[in-house]
Amino acid sequence: MENNLIEIKGDDFIIDVMYARPDNMSGCAVYQDIGFGNRALLHKNAWECLQKVIPILRQHHLKMKICDAYRPPLAHRKLLDIIPQEGFFARSPELSQHCHGTAIDVVLTDGNGQELEYPTAVDGYTKEFAQEVQRGNYEAFFKHLQKARHDFAEASKQALQNRKFLCDLMTEAGFQPLIHEWWHYNLPNGKDADHPMIEWPFERTEK
Repeated sequence: MENNLIEIKGDDFIIDVMYARPDNMSGCAVYQDIGFGNRALLHKNAWECLQKVIPILRQHHLKMKICDAYRPPLAHRKLLDIIPQEGFFARSPELSQHCHGTAIDVVLTDGNGQELEYPTAVDGYTKEFAQEVQRGNYEAFFKHLQKARHDFAEASKQALQNRKFLCDLMTEAGFQPLIHEWWHYNLPNGKDADHPMIEWPFERTEK
C-alpha cells in the first residue's frame, strides 16, 4: 500500500515519542499499546522540508528530538477516549495533521541530547498537571498552557531565544508554527487531497 510515509532516522535526530511512553498527559503509552512503538514517520513532503534543518543543526552542534510525528488514527481515537476534553486533541483523526503525517512536535537538544530551555516542557507536561488532567481537572493546566504560546513573553531570555531559534529554523524549512504550541509545526496544506489521512496498520513504509 502506498502511504508516502518515511521513517525519520539519522544521528541528527533523537526519536523519543511522548505517546510511546506513559509520562504524557494521557498517562498511557498508547503507541506501544497498539503495537506502533517509538517510531517517528512523516509524509514524504514533510520529510523533504525537515531535511533542510540538518545543516543548521550541525552548524550549531545541536540535535532535534522528535516528540511526535505521524499518529495512527487508532491511537488518536484512543487518546480522545482517555481525554475527551476539548483543547487537547483534534476532535477527530481527520482534523489532526499528525494523522496525515504532516505535523511534527520537536525540541532542540545539545549534542549530548540535553533539551534546551523553553518556556514549558513539550506538551506543557509535568507529572502534577498530568495527574490532575487524568482526574478530569483541566483549569490549572489550561492556565499553565498559556506559557506555550509563541507570544508568551514572561519566560527567561534564554528560553525565548531558544523558542525563536526553533521557530525560525522550522519556518525557513517550510513548516508553519501553531500559535499556541511552541513545539508543534505543520506542513502547509497538510490536509489537502495530496495529504490524505493515513490509516494504520499499513503494509509497508516508504523508504
